[in-house]
Amino acid sequence: MGCSSCSTGKDGQPKGCKNNGTCGTDGCNKLTVFDWLSNMSLPNGERPFDFVEVRFKNSRKEFFRNTENLSLSIGDIVATQAQSGHDIGMVTLTGELVRVQMKRKKESFKEEEAPKIYRKASQKDIDIWQKCRDREEEIKKRAREIAIILKLQMKISDVEFQGDGSKATFYYTADERVDFRQLIKDMAKAFGIRIEMRQIGYRQEAQRLGGIGSCGRELCCSTWLTDFRSVSTSAARYQQLSLNPQKLAGQCGKLKCCLNYELDVYLDALKDFPSQDTKLFTEKGLAFCQKTDIFKEMLWFSYKEDPGNWHVLSKDQVNEILQKNKKKEKVASLEMYAMEIVVEEKVVFENVVGQDSLTRFDKPKGGGNRNKNRNKNKNRNRNKNKNRNRNRNQKKNA
Repeated sequence: MGCSSCSTGKDGQPKGCKNNGTCGTDGCNKLTVFDWLSNMSLPNGERPFDFVEVRFKNSRKEFFRNTENLSLSIGDIVATQAQSGHDIGMVTLTGELVRVQMKRKKESFKEEEAPKIYRKASQKDIDIWQKCRDREEEIKKRAREIAIILKLQMKISDVEFQGDGSKATFYYTADERVDFRQLIKDMAKAFGIRIEMRQIGYRQEAQRLGGIGSCGRELCCSTWLTDFRSVSTSAARYQQLSLNPQKLAGQCGKLKCCLNYELDVYLDALKDFPSQDTKLFTEKGLAFCQKTDIFKEMLWFSYKEDPGNWHVLSKDQVNEILQKNKKKEKVASLEMYAMEIVVEEKVVFENVVGQDSLTRFDKPKGGGNRNKNRNKNKNRNRNKNKNRNRNRNQKKNA
C-alpha cells in the first residue's frame, strides 16, 4: 500500500514503511516504474542519459536535466529548478528508462532550456520542506472556509507547497468557470505566500488523493494507471452489467476505468454470438430471447404466449435455427433443441477424518446439570422453611 494511504505517524509522516516517506526503492510510491535495467551496465563509450524523473507530492512527476553529473539513485532527495526559487522532490527513475518515459509522454529531451537539478537536498532543505508539508492541511481547511464565505462554486481538493516555502499551488475542481481573483487576494493576505490556482478534473482529483475502491484495492489511477481512456455505458451493456450509476461509478463520480479492462474479451466473444433481440420462428409460435450467457455460449428463449417457461439452447443451435428461418423454414418447436442443465449440489460442509462438528461449541457443557441442582436446592430450602413456620404456628395456638 502506498505511503499516502498508510497510517499517519508523528508530524504527518507515514507509519507503515518506517522510512518516513523516503523509500529507497520507490516501491511504495504512486505510479512507480520498475527499473529493470538497474543491474545492467552501459556499453563502452556510452554516456548515461542525463535526464532524471523526479516525483513531488502525490502523483506529480516531472523530468529534469542532470547538468552537474551528480551520482543519483532512486530514492534520493534533490533540489530542482522552479519558476522562482527551488523545489524539493524525490528521484523515482534514472537511466535509459527515463528516455522511454519521456517519449511516451511526448516530452522533448533535446531542449537546452529544460529545468535542471541543482544539488542533492541538504538537511536544512529537508527541514524547511517538512515544515511546509505540515502546514498544508491547516491551510487547505482555511482556504475552503474563505471560498465558502465568498460563495464560490468550487472545491479545493489539495494544496502543494514549493520546496522552499515561497509558493503554494491550490488544486480545485469546479463544474463551471470560477472567478477566484478575490480569493487569491484574501489567501495571499492570510497566508503571506504566493498563490497559484490550478483546475483539475474529477479523475485527476482521485488520482492525486488516492483511496480504496469498491474492489478493496487502491485506486488504479493513483497506483499504476497513467492514461485515462473514455468509458461509456456501452461497455457495461456488452458485459451484461446492470446500468446502476451507484455501482458503475468510481470514487471520482465517473464510470469506473476497470469497465474497459475485459471489454475486448467480451467483444471478441460476441463476434459470432446471436444478438439479444434475436427472434426464432417455430411452428409452435414466435420465441424471444430472455437471457444470454456469453462464455458458456448458452441462450434462454421463451414463447410469446408462454413467457414464463424458458428453454435453454446453445449458440450453435440458435445459429442453425436462424439459418433455417432465413430460408423461410420453421422448426417444429424449441423443445427439440432444448438442453438439460444438470445442477450439481454444492457441499456446504463435509466432515473429514479428525475434524469435529462445527456446532460443538453451541451446546453448553455441564451447564444444564448445574442449573437443575441449583433449582432442587432452592425447592428443598423453601419446603424446610414452610415446615418450620407451620410448627411454630401450631405451638402458639396450643
